[in-house]
Amino acid sequence: MIIGIDGNEANIKNRVGVNTYAYELLKNMAKLQDSGKNDHKLIVYLKNDPLNDMPEQTANFKYKIIPGGGMWILTKLMPRLIFNSDKLDVFFSPSHYLPPLASMPRICSIMDLGYLEFSEQFTKKVFWQLRYWSAISIYVSKAVIAISNSTKRDIVRHYPFAEHKTYVTHLAYDVNQFNKEISEKDVRRVLNKYSIVDDYVLYLGTLKPSKNIEGLIAAFQSVITNYQLPVNNLKLVIAGKKGWMFDTIYKKAKDLGLSDKIVYTDFIPEEDKAGLIAGAKVFVLPSFWEGFGLDALNTMASGVPVVASNVGSLPEVVGEAGIMVDPNSIDSIAEGIASVLSATKLEYNSIVEKGFSQVSKFTWEETAKKTLEIIENVH
Repeated sequence: MIIGIDGNEANIKNRVGVNTYAYELLKNMAKLQDSGKNDHKLIVYLKNDPLNDMPEQTANFKYKIIPGGGMWILTKLMPRLIFNSDKLDVFFSPSHYLPPLASMPRICSIMDLGYLEFSEQFTKKVFWQLRYWSAISIYVSKAVIAISNSTKRDIVRHYPFAEHKTYVTHLAYDVNQFNKEISEKDVRRVLNKYSIVDDYVLYLGTLKPSKNIEGLIAAFQSVITNYQLPVNNLKLVIAGKKGWMFDTIYKKAKDLGLSDKIVYTDFIPEEDKAGLIAGAKVFVLPSFWEGFGLDALNTMASGVPVVASNVGSLPEVVGEAGIMVDPNSIDSIAEGIASVLSATKLEYNSIVEKGFSQVSKFTWEETAKKTLEIIENVH
């Protein structure tokens, strides 16, 4: 079988969310070929040359560079797929950006449909682009891949016709990057780089309304004001690149008089993530929804307790290994954070061990295998 893949989400330097998913899929599909577990020919379409860390080309793993700028999918990729000069049997996009027209079966991946529930948390341009392109992609796909059971339920609820063609492949974590062996030296290197000198509560992710960072800031104030904790000079580290509608985050911190208690790092490159996570006392993801919650998985794999929202995909990702809180309640978030910070060593280690057990259920190789099985079955 000849499988075409849109590799552009993977082929960027600063990867988050869907970029990490696309990159790990390509990397592990290539590994399966190397081990003889995948004998399909993969053609990965890019608008720029592949970055150095992208999988190397082989006899059955090739890149096709189609230069172009804006509207590349419609103006460059779609004509190629309509005429199908590469003789593809199927085309897969690890995102919701599928070409509306093609001469072969197509498959897309959907991260989440949170924008349909929380439209006010998006600019109009972003909202309508997400809404229409996702709907078109779901409609024209022979199969739809959801990254969690929660996302599948949302897809079926909004698009009932997709029920029997929607499948779940969970995301995973890089065991070589996130594990219990992260060195103290690497932790010190990262903390020095970002001028973090005190114990800290960590948020890691894009700065945008859905992440409920303002709620986290308010909860953090409650923690340091209302709880007796065995921690001095506690800081909140907010790590991640700016997404959209993020200005109110800084205003919230200023209004609550917390500016000197919060460290903003901006985007965190991959080589710094493990050290930053491992140095934290607790990781908090108080999102109003999550398609998966990749950094919660990375954190549990690194031996740090997770406090996460009890909504969306997070209960299935974190399971019973973390502290689940109500994202709409500042008191609930604060209580969750405080419960970890005030835990005895035995209690703390118990949470950590549950995290190690939970993450063992998720591997990128398994994600790649299941994805290939879905692709095979639509042909």
